[in-house]
Amino acid sequence: MWRVFLCILGRDITLAMRRRTDVLTTLFFFVIVVSLFPLGIGTEKQILRILGPGVVWVAALLASMLALERLFAADYEDGTLEQMLMTPQPLALLVLAKVTAHWLLTGLPLVAIAPLVGMQYHLDDVAVGTMVLALMVGTPILSLLGAIGAALTLGLRGGGILLSLLILPLYIPVLVYGAGAVTVSAVDFADTQPYFSLLGAFLLLALIFSPLAAAAALRISIE
Repeated sequence: MWRVFLCILGRDITLAMRRRTDVLTTLFFFVIVVSLFPLGIGTEKQILRILGPGVVWVAALLASMLALERLFAADYEDGTLEQMLMTPQPLALLVLAKVTAHWLLTGLPLVAIAPLVGMQYHLDDVAVGTMVLALMVGTPILSLLGAIGAALTLGLRGGGILLSLLILPLYIPVLVYGAGAVTVSAVDFADTQPYFSLLGAFLLLALIFSPLAAAAALRISIE
C-alpha cells in the first residue's frame, strides 16, 4: 500500500511539473492578491498589521481552490480514475496520495513564501513564525476538504462554481482560527495554543474522514 501511495504521489507531481503554468498560477495569484491590499489600503503600519493575517489567509484559501477542480478531472477524462477504482488497494489511500500531491504543489509553496508576505504587512518575527506554522497546519486541511467537493462535482457542468459553494462554508473555521492565531501572537504567543490545538484537531479529523468521504463521492460520480 505504501508503494502504491508513493507511485500515485510521484505520478501526480510529475504530471504537474509538465504543466508548470498550473502550479505557478496558484502561486502568482496568492502573491498578487496579498500585494494589492497594501496598495489599496495605504502604508499605515498599524492598519496593515491588523489586516495582514486575514488577507493572507483569504488569499491562501482562494489560491488553494484554483487547482481543486483539476484534482480528479484529468484522471476522469482519460479513464485513469476508473482503473483506480478496480485496484485492490483502498480508494481512500489513492485519494490521500492525490491530495498530498495537491498540497505539495499548491499549499507548500504558499507556506514557503509567507515570510516575504509578512514583510509587506510589517509583521514582527513572532507573527511571521506563527503565520508560517498556522499555514503549515491549515493548508492541508483546505486540500483535504476540497477533495470532497472536487469529487462531488466531478464531471458536472459549471462544477467550479458549485465546488466553491460547497467548500467555502467548510473553510470558514480554518480561516477564523488560522488568522486568529497570527493576530493573537502579536500580544502573547502563549495565547495561540488553543488555536493550534483546534487546527490540529481539524487536521486529524480531515485526515481520517476526508479521504473516505471523497472516495465515496468518486464512486457516486462515476456511477
